[in-house]
Amino acid sequence: MKLHILGIAGTFMGGVAALARELGHAVEGSDANIYPPMSTQLAQLSIALHQGYRPEHIAPDCEEVVIGNALSRGNPAVEYVLDAGMRYTSGAQWLAERVLPGRTTLAVAGTHGKTTTTSLLAFLLDRAGRDPGFLIGGVAADFGVSARLGSGRDFVVEADEYDTAFFDKRSKFVHYRPQIAILNNLEYDHADIFPDVAAIQRQFHHLVRTVPGSGRLIVNGHDARLAEVLAMGCWTPVERFGFDPGFEWSARKLQADGSCFAVLREGKEIGRVEWSLLGDHNVLNGLAALAACVAAGVELAPLLPALAQFGGIKRRLEVVGQHAGITVYDDFAHHPTAIATTLAGLRAKVGGARILAAMEPRSNSMRLGAHAEALAPSLALADGVVFLARPELPWDAGRVIAALRGEGVAVPDAEALIAALMARARAGDHVVFMSNGGFDDAPRRFLRALQAQ
Repeated sequence: MKLHILGIAGTFMGGVAALARELGHAVEGSDANIYPPMSTQLAQLSIALHQGYRPEHIAPDCEEVVIGNALSRGNPAVEYVLDAGMRYTSGAQWLAERVLPGRTTLAVAGTHGKTTTTSLLAFLLDRAGRDPGFLIGGVAADFGVSARLGSGRDFVVEADEYDTAFFDKRSKFVHYRPQIAILNNLEYDHADIFPDVAAIQRQFHHLVRTVPGSGRLIVNGHDARLAEVLAMGCWTPVERFGFDPGFEWSARKLQADGSCFAVLREGKEIGRVEWSLLGDHNVLNGLAALAACVAAGVELAPLLPALAQFGGIKRRLEVVGQHAGITVYDDFAHHPTAIATTLAGLRAKVGGARILAAMEPRSNSMRLGAHAEALAPSLALADGVVFLARPELPWDAGRVIAALRGEGVAVPDAEALIAALMARARAGDHVVFMSNGGFDDAPRRFLRALQAQ
């Protein structure tokens, strides 16, 4: 079958493209913005990419169009598909119908940590010899791709609460019907589609309703909003994870930065983890993945040493490079909680060294100003902040700058941002770029500017 994927450069849809190609389909696609790491993956798969949503990009012999949730009515390609009476579906529905039947689906949901936890779970199952399939919202360093079919029964999917498509306003994750589901955390996000946190909780409860009684829910025991979701009705055994030894799964930090911790089950230590990841949030991500492995029937103790080799995920505090004593990171954090936890992990590692944060408010929630009040507190551990306030940003970034603990400046474009960082950075600094978009390739451009000095 020949498929055209609209929105193919998104992390989810790029994964769908990889799975479709592996299934033997002919795949092409279009997107408005094409940038790494997904553009690199698609190029390696020799998938034809078209810039922009133009009807003529859809080949005459295309048999099905897979439409991403970034596209809406009025989009030229969408209108063409509807007028031509072409067969179309969503990425989540395509996955549910073409890949998941007959598999044991393990889904990872939550406002934060989905990509890391999904990658960890796939990595652990792979090290256990299960050869899982997976679809991850990022490129896992250990696999080099964001998705694969795998030969085993297990399929691990990053389960997003964002809506499915313009014709299906349910959250993506209700399509997956997992046997095992991780509920990592729940906060307000996606202000463009959810009016309040209660609306998100209802979607999470729709997910809970789909997990069978023979399955398992792995739930962050510290999250009161998830507890409220379960109180709406739960028909599946629940195992909680966190730092409380009273939970079914708990961690005891042995290093303040989270690089070493003990794993406890029912309060009894069963082993220790030493790895390269940082921060309390990653300790919880790792704990959730380990608990899900056990729920899938994997023996845990032999797996713990493998986490020392976990390679991480691109754009999750990824070191882009170093020059003149300055370390440059690329990070996907785009919610105040994720920003704060990322900086906390880095601060625990680097101690008193200066941290400079370059921040782009790019997500829909950020652009709408839903997180504006929380931004300055989330950046409190940074010694300096360069804030990319593009002219089209509909709210005043000055109030964020004024509330920062450290030095802050707002700039109108990526060129000014790089110039501002060049004027401030000095040997020993750690410069973190934070955005859930391409950021005009600013991290690498900044590194090249340092190298050219």
